[in-house]
This record gives sequence, structure tokens and C-alpha cells, in this order.
Amino acid sequence: MLTLDETMRRLAADRDVLMDRIADRTEEELSAGYRVRGGPLGDFCESLRDLVAHVLMWDEINLAVLAEARQGRAHWSLDARWEEPQVGTRLNRSGVMAGRELPVELVVHRFQVVRGALIDDLSRYDEERWSAPVDLPGGRSRSMSELAQYVMTVPGHEPYWHAAIHLGELAAAA
Repeated sequence: MLTLDETMRRLAADRDVLMDRIADRTEEELSAGYRVRGGPLGDFCESLRDLVAHVLMWDEINLAVLAEARQGRAHWSLDARWEEPQVGTRLNRSGVMAGRELPVELVVHRFQVVRGALIDDLSRYDEERWSAPVDLPGGRSRSMSELAQYVMTVPGHEPYWHAAIHLGELAAAA
């Protein structure tokens, strides 16, 4: 498991890559088709706006996972039914589509606020609380560190990188 400091560094650096990419762009530029070296952004993201909505959705879910765990409850996203690939695909698609329903300015504002909330939430831990066991229903016991790393890691990738992966900027962000 990564230390709390490294977790926060990666999370902030990853979201900063996206913040830098969208900075000073017009609504039209953020909504225009956007591709990286390897092809489309992924997860139904056809524009930078879509990517902001996608990462935002997961940050909101992850913030709720941590809040629920502190209360001894398992967030809905930890239920095995949500772990099915086709369900995850639908969830990703729904998050992107929801972002298309809002003005770009609001999607970006929400992303910035949630980014700050997630980092603020993590900053309230110390290493002892970060690595202490959290008992969740169903006999699951993990540390907050293990839980956070599990929910905030794109499968098959290094922990806590998300936007940088989609943007093809992982090496630069790391």
C-alpha cells in the first residue's frame, strides 16, 4: 500500500494534468472531439468535457466510499453486482452522458470542487488512521488505505492515476 503522502501526491498530480489540459479552453474546445496518441480517450469519452465528467463521477463515488467506510457502512459501488464488466461499462457511459446534460462551466466547477473535497478528505487522516482496519458489513475488514487504493485505481494500472492514463500523460504526471 502507498503512504498517505504518496496517495495525495498522485491524486493531486493526476487531477492537475486534467486541470491543465482544460485550462483556458472555450466551451466549444472542451466539447470538440479529442483524441490522444492511442486513440479516443476511452470509457465513452469523446471530448475533454466527457473526460472531466467521467473522472468527476468516479471521484464523487470514491469520496462517498470513504465517507461510508468511516461510518462502518459499505458503499453501493462495493457490492459485487457493480463489479460486473457490463455494469461498469453502463455506469461509465451514464456518467459521461450526465455530464453532457450540464453546461460545461458547471461540469468543470463541479470537478474542481470535488477534487478539492477529495484531497481535503484525505488530508484529515494521519498514517495511523490511514492504515488502521475499517470493518465493513459482510465481514470485510480492510484499512482505509487498502479500500482507497482499491476503489481509486484503474484496473491493471498503477494506483491513483486516472485522468493521466486517459490523456496518455502517465509518464509525465508520475
